[in-house]
Amino acid sequence: MRSMNELGNDLYSGKTSFPFVGRRRVWFIIAILLVVGSALVPLFRPVQFSIEFTGGSQFTVEAPADRNQDTATTAVRSVLPNVTTKVTTVNNRDIRVQTAQLKNEQQSHDVAAALAKAYGVADDKVNTSFIGPSWGEGVTRQSLWGLAIFLALTFLILAIYFRTWKMSAASILGLLDVLVITVGVYALAGFEISPAAVIGFLTILAYSLYDTTVVFDKIRENTSEEGTKSSRTFGEAVNLAVNQTLIRSINTAVIAALPVGAILFIGAFWLGAQTLTDISLSIFVGIIVAAYSTLFVAAPLYSLFRENESGIREHDKRVLAARDRATVSAVEV
Repeated sequence: MRSMNELGNDLYSGKTSFPFVGRRRVWFIIAILLVVGSALVPLFRPVQFSIEFTGGSQFTVEAPADRNQDTATTAVRSVLPNVTTKVTTVNNRDIRVQTAQLKNEQQSHDVAAALAKAYGVADDKVNTSFIGPSWGEGVTRQSLWGLAIFLALTFLILAIYFRTWKMSAASILGLLDVLVITVGVYALAGFEISPAAVIGFLTILAYSLYDTTVVFDKIRENTSEEGTKSSRTFGEAVNLAVNQTLIRSINTAVIAALPVGAILFIGAFWLGAQTLTDISLSIFVGIIVAAYSTLFVAAPLYSLFRENESGIREHDKRVLAARDRATVSAVEV
């Protein structure tokens, strides 16, 4: 059984090689299935948006003796029979009730009084807050603008740094792959998309960009240093670079995922802190998907984009022809 150091040395030297580029059709099919599956999640499990996006009324019952969530639903419907409610436990001590925007202050007062009575707490232990739909629209608009600006700047900076738009294109497609799959998993888990979750999404895009940049930097080194003297085809040089950074990518993903997973567990199951849960789940899933996307999507895509260039195609033909001649000579001997 080889140690990690031995495996890392074998991957770096090319003695052991995983076919990231050679079997890219398989990885692309898997990636397409994951993206399509993630995009179809909302059809059978609609994406839930937090009150910050949709607008509405929120009531927080502070530290009731009984934290039965059905009690809150019954209390609200005793005042407003047709209203839809969402009840959650916050910090393992408070009850939070969210509804659609109520029509007037009297309705809010009546709902707060009903909740206080149902849970047996004083009226001042029920806090009321309101978020208008215009504020939610503003949050949505700013989030989309933030994503668009991030992707545009990413494309531009990578194109300047790597001196080719094809690396930028492969990187952006990899980032979109990460984003769609992460949002799909997030929706499948039944978590709301909140401003904290959006921050998490942007954070994992930055992490994915960092991972992709490190791998692409090695690809650029492998495909440019030897130039026409290289004994490898372009695809083989790309594949070697990915294998050379494989252990580093795995280690980085594991080291990053462990503390985030701890925060997710503590936030969701111990403290009941919704904000911690929202941001940590998106980052935890994103870290794993980002590592996969860089290795199996972005790097093979870049190889695909470049292999049909005339100079690279001619170089690959010379390499394969020289390899065939060497094989024939070896057989004759």
